[in-house]
Amino acid sequence: MLFEGLELVSALATLAACLVSVTLLLAVSQQLWQLRWAATRDKSCKLPIPKGSMGFPLIGETGHWLLQGSDFQSSRREKYGNVFKTHLLGRPLIRVTGAENVRKILLGEHQLVSTEWPRSARVLLGPNTVANSIGDIHRNKRKVFSKIFSHEALESYLPKIQLVIQDTLRAWSSQPEAINVYQEAQRLTFRMAVRVLLGFSIPEEDLGHLFEVYQQFVDNVFSLPLDLPFSGYRRGIQARQILQKGLEKAIREKLQCTQGKDYSDALDILIESSKEHGKEMTMQELKDGTLELIFAAYATTASASTSLIMQLLKHPAVLEKLREELRAQGLLHGGGCPCEGTLRLDTLSGLRYLDCVIKEVMRLFTPISGGYRTVLQTFELDGFQIPKGWSVMYSIRDTHDTAPVFKDVNVFDPDRFSQARSEDKDGRFHYLPFGGGVRTCLGKHLAKLFLKVLAVELASTSRFELATRTFPRITLVPVLHPVDGLSVKFFGLDSNQNEILPETEAMLSATV
Repeated sequence: MLFEGLELVSALATLAACLVSVTLLLAVSQQLWQLRWAATRDKSCKLPIPKGSMGFPLIGETGHWLLQGSDFQSSRREKYGNVFKTHLLGRPLIRVTGAENVRKILLGEHQLVSTEWPRSARVLLGPNTVANSIGDIHRNKRKVFSKIFSHEALESYLPKIQLVIQDTLRAWSSQPEAINVYQEAQRLTFRMAVRVLLGFSIPEEDLGHLFEVYQQFVDNVFSLPLDLPFSGYRRGIQARQILQKGLEKAIREKLQCTQGKDYSDALDILIESSKEHGKEMTMQELKDGTLELIFAAYATTASASTSLIMQLLKHPAVLEKLREELRAQGLLHGGGCPCEGTLRLDTLSGLRYLDCVIKEVMRLFTPISGGYRTVLQTFELDGFQIPKGWSVMYSIRDTHDTAPVFKDVNVFDPDRFSQARSEDKDGRFHYLPFGGGVRTCLGKHLAKLFLKVLAVELASTSRFELATRTFPRITLVPVLHPVDGLSVKFFGLDSNQNEILPETEAMLSATV
C-alpha cells in the first residue's frame, strides 16, 4: 500500500509538472507572438502601433471572431478605440471605424493602400477577378464591368428580375408550411444571377446541384487558409473546381446558341466589351468572371433580401406606408400585382419612400462588415501608425452605428432618409453600404434594383407572418444572416385581392 501511495503521489507530481510546463510554454509562445508583431512597427515613425491583441500563435483571434460575431468588433472598439490591431484569417490586421478614418483609406487607394482580400478569398475567387486586380488592370476591368450595370443594361434585366421574383413569391405562398426565408432568398438570388444576369439555360436539376456546390464555395470563401483534409479551405477549393467545370459547360453551350435572345445579358456584354478593348477573354477569364458575377449578385443580395423581409415583419406600419405609396402611383390594383409593363427604372426611382426603406435596411443591416486593404506605405490614422505591410480593414457597419449624423442609430426609421430630414447629407463616408472610392461596389445598382422590385412585389402580392415566437439571432459571417434562418409563412393577399388576373397568370408562367 505504501509503495502504491508513493507511485500515485509521483504520478500526480509528474502530471502537475507537465501542466505547469505546458502552461508556461503557452504563455511564453503567446508573449513571443505578441512581440513578433510589435517588432514590425516602422522605426522611422514615432507614433505607436494601435492597441489590441494578436490572439494565439498562428490562429490569432479568428476563433473569437467566428464565435462572437458582431460582439467581436464592438467589444474591442469599446476597449481599444476606433483603430485597433488583431490577427484574423492568417494575417495581422488593423480594424478601422469612423467616417474620417475610412475616408482616408478609401481615398488612399493606390497611394497608401491597395486592395487585398484574405488569402482564402483571393485563391477561391481566382486571379482574373475585378476584386483581386490592381492598377491599370483593375481600371480596365471596371470599365468593362461598368457596362454590365449601366442604366440600359439594368432596364433590360428588370422585367426578367420581376418575373423571377413573382414566380418565387407564388411558390412561397403555395407552401402549406413556413419557409426558411434566408435559404430561399439564397436560391432566389442564385437563380437570378444564373438565369437573368448570365443568361444560362441550365436544366432545373443541374441548377439545384450547382446551387448546393456554390453554397459550399461561399461558406468557405473566408476560412483559415490551411489546405488540410476536411478543412473549410479544402472544401472551398473542391467546390471551386466543380463550379468551374459546370460553368465552362454552360458558357460553351451559350456561345453556340445565340438565337432567341431578346436582351444582352452580362456575359454577352462582358465578351463584347473585351473585344472592343482589343483582347478576347480566355475561357479561364470567362469562368472567373462568371464566378465573380454570381458571387457579387448572390450572397450579399440574399442577406439584404432577408433583412428587408424581417424589417417589414417587425414594422407593419412601414409596410402599409409602402403600400400607400404604391397605390398613389397606380402600382397597386385590385388583383394585387403591379400591372405588366409598369415597373421601369424611372417608375422605381420615383418611389421616394421605397428608396428610404431600402437605404435604411442597408444602413442597419449591411451584408458585409467592411473591406480589406494592404498598406503600401506607413501612414497616420487617429494618432497611430499603420505600418507598411500590414492589412487594414475598414468597418462599414460600425461606421454606420457610430456616425453622429444618425439619430437613434439602433431604430429602424426609413424617414431619416426623407427629403425633410436627410440625415445622410453631411459627409458621404458616414453612409457607405457599398464601400467608396475607386473600388465602390460595381453591382450596387443591380442590388438596389433587386431589393426594390422584391419590396414592391411583397407589398403588392403577399401577406406574410413570422412562424416563430421570436425573431432569430443575427450572425455576421460570411455575410449578415439569421443564425437559424428566418421562418415565415406566406399567403396571397386576403379576400378578393387573392385572385390572380389572367394577364398576370400568363406573365408569371413565362420562362426565363
